[in-house]
Amino acid sequence: MEHYEARKYGLKVLLVYPRYPDTFWGFKHALKFVSKKASLPPLGLLTVAAMLPQAWDKKLVDMNITALTDEDIKWADYVFVSAMAIQRASVVEVIARCNQLGTKLVAGGPLFAIEHEEFTGVDHFVLGEAEMILPVFLADVADGCAKSLYKANVSPDIRQTPLPLWSLLDMKQYSSMSIQYSRGCPFDCDFCDVTVLYGHNPRTKTSNQMVNELDALRHHGWRGPIFLVDDNFVGNKKKLKAEILPTILEWSQRGKYPFFFSTQASINLADDEELMRLMVETNFKKVFIGIETPNEDSLTECNKQQNKGRNLVESVKKIHNYGLEVQGGFIVGFDNDPVSIFRSQINFIQQSGIVTAMVGLLNAPRGTQLYQRLKQENRILQNISGDNTDCSINFIPKMNYATLVSGYQSILNTIYSPKQYYERIRMFLREYKPQKKEQGVSQLQLWHITAFIKATWFLGIKERGRSHYWKLILLTLLRRPRSFPLSVMLSILGFHCRQIARQLSNPTAQDVST
Repeated sequence: MEHYEARKYGLKVLLVYPRYPDTFWGFKHALKFVSKKASLPPLGLLTVAAMLPQAWDKKLVDMNITALTDEDIKWADYVFVSAMAIQRASVVEVIARCNQLGTKLVAGGPLFAIEHEEFTGVDHFVLGEAEMILPVFLADVADGCAKSLYKANVSPDIRQTPLPLWSLLDMKQYSSMSIQYSRGCPFDCDFCDVTVLYGHNPRTKTSNQMVNELDALRHHGWRGPIFLVDDNFVGNKKKLKAEILPTILEWSQRGKYPFFFSTQASINLADDEELMRLMVETNFKKVFIGIETPNEDSLTECNKQQNKGRNLVESVKKIHNYGLEVQGGFIVGFDNDPVSIFRSQINFIQQSGIVTAMVGLLNAPRGTQLYQRLKQENRILQNISGDNTDCSINFIPKMNYATLVSGYQSILNTIYSPKQYYERIRMFLREYKPQKKEQGVSQLQLWHITAFIKATWFLGIKERGRSHYWKLILLTLLRRPRSFPLSVMLSILGFHCRQIARQLSNPTAQDVST
């Protein structure tokens, strides 16, 4: 009967993206300044939606944007859920509600790929990259013989990946859109599960695919920031310089630069001046880089070879000099971290001018080399929470746990305090050399003005430390007026980070941005 119904009428599928907790990466407190509800859309689910039969009815509920109702669940023949580890609590809620209402549940994504056996109540696990395994599941659904577990054992050619189904999304609720160019990373950091999930060999899309992705977003009315979600965008520098970036640049010039871009990369980007110049010409503005630690012994410990033997501060400043803002990831809790690491991290962050410095505690995701080593040493305690900023650690650290957490909190409370934070913005602006003329949507926009009005109230009047904010604003207007919108947005991000740091130090702290 299921075979007949599936072929005759198609099915109704609800794609559900679970909630994120309030974290640094959620940007909840900053989003209120620009009247958005989430920073990025659920790109994976939108891509999966494009792989489903056209005859099927599809609906998307991003629980970070809107509530998941019982009516949504009851409408569907299947609920598809995809999630990362940090969304675990919300995932458990979604599973329970689907079970209670009798709707079949299909689960995939990084959380389930690594620890699906931890979850009960899921009817079908579809694990691995969807291009390889989802068609097998869909064929079995059509034939009425769907199994409980499907697992892809090979990596797909992402040149066959379809365009995301953007028509399911309310773009107005997001501060940025996202696209993917590559999967995989050539490096082998022992705490990172990227290579566990996607391998070492970067698999890339074609230049025609990238143009089609950009065309699709523009067709759906998007203008503004786009985040390339690649774990290491510069994993294949040769192809970027010879093919991808020149193609995107030509497309952007024809369209009068409707987008500007940010992405993730490794620190060896600083070694390639041609690549940095081309990225800036293509309207790249930001790049997130895993700095991790200034301690060479800890870099050796975690096999962060690309960061070793270089002046990391100078590498960061060189990238700033070329017109790219570096956002940095930092970690404390390595076995080789001395007690002085907390002061060393603070000093490095302040000296480098990395304004958006995301500092977390080391955790060991299942499947990583770090997890295997700690398991052999009988030091694993539990699964990771997915949030390396919530003061939880899933293993026994070498440093006393109370000392580690206290030192970690001292980093956050220092680097996000108004004095140190605004000092970093001023240092960054001294090093930062943007294009002589901002292109397209990079210019001053109406939402910049709205955000400034809100910032004037919360940062310039209501918040303690407001004198540091006004000093930045006045100096920017006098010396670097073109950087005024950037100064305001960085100030807003600092407000968000202070709210999260306060909550970590005092879980009952009130959200003053509401």
